[in-house]
Amino acid sequence: MATRSRVLLGLLALLAQAGCAWAAPRTLAVFDFELIDTSLEGATNGPRADEAARLASTSDRLRRRLTESGEFALVDMAAIAAEAHGSNLQACGGCDAALARRAGAELAITGTVQKVSNLILNMSIYIREADTGHRIAAMTADMRGNTDESWSRTLDWLVRNRLLAPGGLQ
Repeated sequence: MATRSRVLLGLLALLAQAGCAWAAPRTLAVFDFELIDTSLEGATNGPRADEAARLASTSDRLRRRLTESGEFALVDMAAIAAEAHGSNLQACGGCDAALARRAGAELAITGTVQKVSNLILNMSIYIREADTGHRIAAMTADMRGNTDESWSRTLDWLVRNRLLAPGGLQ
């Protein structure tokens, strides 16, 4: 009986050292991407419907990629959605973390696309701990061309090579 107990304790110790694969996925509040339009076109003509659609599509694509990874679970953000959409999440002093905490998430993820022109754009993703507001990761990639394809490829690259890469969020 003592030998069986030692074996079980040894197995438990190995699982603890390796990081238990049965651990629950980390919970995320993934906010919609925001556009920072510093282009002359944006200043002259205002918001574009195709860019608004790309922002929504990019946000949904990020949520889908994170869920498909099996490492994360998304929280229901219905209770905070209106407040999140009414905020500039990049300049609100950490309100994204507070909103994520209210939604029951461990992490808050926000993203931006900065448009310098229709040729020069940049996509960034930021991750904060919901409890502390501490930024734990930031990643960015430049893209060329303001098209559905360039946005989706840039997001996929960031997810694959930064967010879900070893040393990313896992």
